[in-house]
Amino acid sequence: MSIDIIFDMETRDPDDVFALCFLCSHPSVALRAVTINPGSKAQIGVIRHILHRLNKSNIPVGARNPDSNKDAVSEFHYEFIGMIPPDKPDNSADYIIATTINLYPDVVLLTGAPLHNLRLLLKNYPDITIKHWVGQGGFAGDSVVPSEFRLPKFNGVETCLTYNFNGDPKAALALLSSTQVLTRDIVSKNVCHGVIYNKEFHEYMKPFKNNSAGLNLIYNGMELYLKHRQEGKMFHDPLAACIAVNRNIAKFQEVEIYRKGGEWGAIVANNTNTFITIAIDHDQFFQTFTLT
Repeated sequence: MSIDIIFDMETRDPDDVFALCFLCSHPSVALRAVTINPGSKAQIGVIRHILHRLNKSNIPVGARNPDSNKDAVSEFHYEFIGMIPPDKPDNSADYIIATTINLYPDVVLLTGAPLHNLRLLLKNYPDITIKHWVGQGGFAGDSVVPSEFRLPKFNGVETCLTYNFNGDPKAALALLSSTQVLTRDIVSKNVCHGVIYNKEFHEYMKPFKNNSAGLNLIYNGMELYLKHRQEGKMFHDPLAACIAVNRNIAKFQEVEIYRKGGEWGAIVANNTNTFITIAIDHDQFFQTFTLT
């Protein structure tokens, strides 16, 4: 059985596009829509190009602000795929998400960007129900993560800045508390920083790069990336995408997520329907990522 997924993304960072490549090619995924923040015409052009290359040109693409005066596309994307002309979205992001949920009520909403599009969804469609949100963002500190699972850099830390949630904190807090969202799986910074696509990962990938067109595109993109940045790339959004496909990759703890002084943290709680990652199984992640 395939998993219906909506992917809400951005293009300032390369790993959203790599997550999109994964979702387009995984045999267990039926990608139903892509929405972009802010959704400039330059971003739309890049995403439509990727979708076309991976034979997914029929997937609707939504945007919050196609008239944004910033193209919001990193230089890496143009180096990777060339100078792609701008394009237009099919409709607004919130409309695309709402209509897709109506068509596929069990669809998983995967977010890898600041949550502006979801804020508008809750505001403009108060009757919509999101059954399962997988959100890349947030942070679990010492009071939630057992010592054996902590990354050394976060040992002794309870709260932390996180880009996606701080991009629109009101939206994040609304999604974390809204009765319109039934289940929340938060793929947090404390585990994302433990998954790095570096030269060693790249060598592991070589035998699997032709398992799908999406993996091949990721491999070629990271070949280029590693030429300029030998330290590698934290794979936040591909990890979140893999967890949306196979939840068993991660260990979760039910929590209440809070914001304090501009930083995010979590406390163990019951009956919140909010679960945050505290550890991952690297072998299961790699097997899911490489379709093995």
